[in-house]
Amino acid sequence: MITRHVQSKINHRAVEHNGVIYLGGMVADDKTLDARGQAGQACAKIEKLLLDLGSSKEKLLTATVYLADFSTKQQMNEAWCAWLSPDIFPTRTCVGAVLEKGTLVEITVSAAK
Repeated sequence: MITRHVQSKINHRAVEHNGVIYLGGMVADDKTLDARGQAGQACAKIEKLLLDLGSSKEKLLTATVYLADFSTKQQMNEAWCAWLSPDIFPTRTCVGAVLEKGTLVEITVSAAK
């Protein structure tokens, strides 16, 4: 069974199937922040949505991080490591990408229910 959560005009923020929750890309609300700050806000949004859906950051399986400027990867890593302890790191890919104006970091994840 497929369950869709939090519908927007163009997608659902999360889709659940076979005990896995797939989140769409999360970005910061405050575009004036640097990459560290934007990553921190995106991570907080991920954590809240996972909790709302009966999961948690401890159940993360995989993540893809998109950076508007790949030279900010270290800043993003600082926020990432402040948010997660090493024993629960998911698999992760980090790529440079063209993002919406002002968005420096976008993160998408999948987590077990």
